[in-house]
Amino acid sequence: MLLDEEDVQVQLLDHHETVFTPEELEELLSFLESDEPVSPNSGSEGSIRAVYSKEERKQRRMISNRESARRSRWRKKRHLENLTDEVNRLNIENQQLKNPLSLVINQCHVVWLENEQLRSESLALRAKLLDLYWTLVAMQSQ
Repeated sequence: MLLDEEDVQVQLLDHHETVFTPEELEELLSFLESDEPVSPNSGSEGSIRAVYSKEERKQRRMISNRESARRSRWRKKRHLENLTDEVNRLNIENQQLKNPLSLVINQCHVVWLENEQLRSESLALRAKLLDLYWTLVAMQSQ
């Protein structure tokens, strides 16, 4: 299976996401261009796994693991920054909600005190009215 360069399109990835080096890509393309049948599960000499020695595979795996760990740390850092931003935003929103709530609570307290005063005055006036009623009854019965 022979491929022309025009037939092969390589998408350039961000340097944080690169999986293969240019040399590795070239080597992979050479496998695709070769007439040898390659089976990924066969473990034959034609497979990609057989190209690298045990030490090279170990080294590549170590590099890959380091890159993966670096990306994981970066994602964790971004997530923490996003959570911190969210906490700050929610603290501001909480304060903005507490300010009017405090005003309403103070107004409620003032109204409650006025209500208590009015109840007290109402009881005093009822008592006075009852005294006047009994005085009137007493005057009428004489």
